[in-house]
Amino acid sequence: MPRLLIKHCRTIMTGLAGDLARHSGHDILVEDGTITAIGDLDTPANTPVMDAKGCIAYPGWVNTHHHLFQSLLKGEAGGLNQSLGAWLAATPYRYRAAFDEQTFRVAARVGLVELLRSGCTTVADHHYLYWPGMPFDSADILFEEASALGIRFVLCRGGATQTRGLEENLPQALRPEKFDSWMADMQRLTSRYHQASETAMRQVVMAPTSSLHSTTPEQLRECADLARRSGIRLHSHLSETVDYLDAARSKFAMTPVEFCAEYGWTGPDVWFAHLVKLLPQEIALLGATGTGIAHCPQSNGRLGSGIADIIGLEQAGVKISLGVDGAGSNEAADMISETHAAWLMQRARKGMLATPRYDGGQWEGGGDAATVDDVIRWGTSGGAAVLGLNGTGSLAPGMAADIALYQLDDPRYFGLHDPAIAPVVSGGRPGLRALLCAGQVVMENDNLPGVDLAQLELDAASAVIQLQTRAGLRR
Repeated sequence: MPRLLIKHCRTIMTGLAGDLARHSGHDILVEDGTITAIGDLDTPANTPVMDAKGCIAYPGWVNTHHHLFQSLLKGEAGGLNQSLGAWLAATPYRYRAAFDEQTFRVAARVGLVELLRSGCTTVADHHYLYWPGMPFDSADILFEEASALGIRFVLCRGGATQTRGLEENLPQALRPEKFDSWMADMQRLTSRYHQASETAMRQVVMAPTSSLHSTTPEQLRECADLARRSGIRLHSHLSETVDYLDAARSKFAMTPVEFCAEYGWTGPDVWFAHLVKLLPQEIALLGATGTGIAHCPQSNGRLGSGIADIIGLEQAGVKISLGVDGAGSNEAADMISETHAAWLMQRARKGMLATPRYDGGQWEGGGDAATVDDVIRWGTSGGAAVLGLNGTGSLAPGMAADIALYQLDDPRYFGLHDPAIAPVVSGGRPGLRALLCAGQVVMENDNLPGVDLAQLELDAASAVIQLQTRAGLRR
């Protein structure tokens, strides 16, 4: 609709920093997909009104790192109690060949619907399910599913030209791509889908699966050069565990971040997922170059990787955002769960590192490590900045109307002295009075138009059985 007035919000959380984190007004005027006014507003003539009485307004969450194909790998038994290396072999790589066009589409739909129902309006999917001769175009499916739901979608096109095993002994679905074929597909996808706009609905990103392991150093540099010539950003995994540091020193006599910097993979157009295990000089280098992070606290906890030093990274100048990561290592793959975990884990990390006092002084815990306003900012305007979608991510005049209206009608939220902080501090899944993306109402009264959740549940259960059968785990 060209114009909409959202009236009577209980509180408006803007996603901005400091004193701007909350707006004193209660109404939001949306025109042609853009917020044009916030305050206590009169109703313009011939303007539809949405009553948001009792609701908390947030910017739509910006998820900067996901693996949507893993939406059918939640709680997979073989990898449930494994750390990263063993989990990769047991879960995502064991099931790669089991995906066909239909099961992949169901996985993408489940993941996107789950995210939308948490109030997420922008998804960056680090999609690395590619192999030579792949019989379906997974990128097309991802864009189709995102478009059908009305969500902003960023394809981080993963890939690998080398593996740690012997290529001739690998099954087809585990074989690496040829570098020229991968780069040609990058150019095809960029030409077909990428929108060079700060409010783009579709973008493409250069995203080797692992910056340390998936290509040669020369190819890594060529990836960066092609991305910058094409006007697209760069993304990859880095320093999720101490194995990255050991491998980089063994192979390149550098730290992982030094290696990335050497081959063009730092800067304001680059962000990495995880960055859990970093040396102080690596944090300084990332900050000095304005590189970003997709912080994935739940997956890092689930895999036993640790807790990234988000406070130290931000103080150094690193751009902070939040990512869900794959549902195969995060069985609650939504942004409310992720923000709740981010809030708690930064406090836990600070408390764990606090020095005991034996001189009678006061021991200082980590209860002040991260504020709710910090977490909201990381998950909204912070994510938009990392993705270069600077016309989105906050509630302010001139910004895209990506708005989540949470209705706190579950007992989980009763008794809160400050209901505005409910989604972050209480977690769960607050209902949505409405969710807008680019001014379009994509969810209303907790319902997604055109989505039959009961049927999606049946489709997902059937797809899981198919995957288990094809992987040889069910007869």
